[in-house]
Amino acid sequence: MSLTRKDVEGIAHLARLGITDTELPVYVESLSKILSFVDQLNAVPVGTITPMAHPLDGEVQRLRADEITETDRHVKYQANAPQVASALYVVPRVIE
Repeated sequence: MSLTRKDVEGIAHLARLGITDTELPVYVESLSKILSFVDQLNAVPVGTITPMAHPLDGEVQRLRADEITETDRHVKYQANAPQVASALYVVPRVIE
């Protein structure tokens, strides 16, 4: 699938992106290549393939032990904060 300049301008408008006239051909080419690749993936016959429940089917994934490896340093970190209340960082109100 190939996109036109008008298609990319429409996409940029919907995404609220400011794309200059010099950048537009690059985006047209790049997005067209991405859509062509997706078309190739869609052409693969996968109807007879059963989905995997896990990508490591029949394999064992090594996991690290669930142990605490770091000490609690919140008091040290909060000493640098401009304002702390009840062990929480106080930030300025953004939405009223």
